[in-house]
Amino acid sequence: MQNFQIKIPTNLVFGKNTHHQIGELIKPYATKVLLHYGGGTVKRLGLYDDTKKSLTAAGIPFVELGGVMPNPRLSLVYEGIELCKKEGVDFVLAIGGGSTLDSAKAIAVGMCYDGDVWDMFDGKAQITATLPVAIILTIPAAGSEMSPNSVISNEKLGRKCGMGSDLIRPVVSIVNPEFFTHLPKSQLGNGVADIISHIFERYFTHTKNCDITDGLCESVLKTVMKNALIAAENPTNYEAWAEIGFGGIIAHNNWLGVGRDQDWACHGMEHELSAYNDVAHGAGLAVLTPAWMKYVYKENIDMFVQFAVNVMGVEGSFRDPEAIVLEGISRLEQFYKRLGLAQSLSALNIGEDAFEEMAKKTTGAFFGNETGRGSFKKLMWQDVVEIFKLCK
Repeated sequence: MQNFQIKIPTNLVFGKNTHHQIGELIKPYATKVLLHYGGGTVKRLGLYDDTKKSLTAAGIPFVELGGVMPNPRLSLVYEGIELCKKEGVDFVLAIGGGSTLDSAKAIAVGMCYDGDVWDMFDGKAQITATLPVAIILTIPAAGSEMSPNSVISNEKLGRKCGMGSDLIRPVVSIVNPEFFTHLPKSQLGNGVADIISHIFERYFTHTKNCDITDGLCESVLKTVMKNALIAAENPTNYEAWAEIGFGGIIAHNNWLGVGRDQDWACHGMEHELSAYNDVAHGAGLAVLTPAWMKYVYKENIDMFVQFAVNVMGVEGSFRDPEAIVLEGISRLEQFYKRLGLAQSLSALNIGEDAFEEMAKKTTGAFFGNETGRGSFKKLMWQDVVEIFKLCK
């Protein structure tokens, strides 16, 4: 196990009716708020009106900016920064899923930076200050409600990049699983695939003696997968959604990744799918992850045997570890299929003609600075093309 430090300052408020507390919870931080959200869902759920009432009751003035889309756009971030400057906003409150909070975090950082906020995503600058942010979560998936990360799509450049700093962890996150029971099966599948991938990116490692985090990863994986199937059959099952929602938080606040090398190759590859064809993040991960596993498992077959046995419940002779691994991967593919997720890149309308460019962007070769992706197996652009071919 490696040395580690983790600091999570987020006040997580979890459970039924907790969203009514938002005004009082953010009052110590805010004198004027940007209320940031996506489309009509928050209004149909009554969450928009409840939030405005809570802010008004707490005596907190606010301005609004809607329009956040999946794979949140840099253009809306720019609009939010200008609005906040004009209105003297000192706090950003997101209502929605991870995309809304990612956009909110980017606006908050941009408010405290004299240059172009894209510099943070492009690696040209580091985050040194930010406005505080909070969220009322409506979709369990990205884990952004307790994470130090934000991912934004730059429409003009055709790129999707992330930034990270403990400074952008939300100061308050309200997670009320009652709102999840209204989600369609497609969002359940996409969200669960994202949650699972956040764990995989940490779980598959060469770092030895990580028994505690190994066990935590395996427990959260099994819990989320079990309850995803329950929610797929009964979308109004609050308890199943509560398990999924808490699993999404734990999956990405980095408790599961401390003391061990992490990979993140699948996320890097998927960002190019989203940038190329606006693919839903979880949908892309569900296609790429089994292919990545097939390509890299021989780098540490024992780690994959452990996954197949402890998470996917595979039984068999340990004299044939490869058969155990491949059965585990097959069961994962079947799980994704039961959630209605795509099984190939062609199903996501991405053809082989795009593979090389996407692969080169993934590893940096397209920009003349190839650093590769991942730590479990360092992937260069030719490796990424081969993984794309496995899931075409």
